[in-house]
Amino acid sequence: MMTGALVALVVLSAATVFGLVRRHRDGVLRATPAAGRARKDGDDHVGDTLPSEELRADELGAELGAKATLVQFSSAFCAPCRATRRVLGEVAEMVDGVAHVELDAEAHLELVRRLNVVRTPTVLVLDEAGRIVRRAAGAPRKADVIAALGAAIR
Repeated sequence: MMTGALVALVVLSAATVFGLVRRHRDGVLRATPAAGRARKDGDDHVGDTLPSEELRADELGAELGAKATLVQFSSAFCAPCRATRRVLGEVAEMVDGVAHVELDAEAHLELVRRLNVVRTPTVLVLDEAGRIVRRAAGAPRKADVIAALGAAIR
């Protein structure tokens, strides 16, 4: 009887920790490896450079912004995707030279796999050349999106 209570306590504790960590990380725009940044000691290929993923207008089905592009991967039944669409659209209207492109994850499976998009919404911030400079899984806050554009617009 005591073993069942202990197992339940461990499972509840693990679920609580997971939920708190996910809540803390959700929607945070993190930096991606910059093109040309040298690998550090301990990396597989010291001296090589880390690749920077680039997206082209033909892959997105829309033109890139003159200064930056906000790419959003969405799905049909994703409630946070609607809020993310609104936030990114407002930021794109506010900042000159910034475009917002929303892609249906199901219709772009090759791109989803290549970019390791595991949930929607996933937001990518691209610089003027289409290089991914920031990335978030989950709905980002408007202030965080504006701050992330600083890394893309130089």
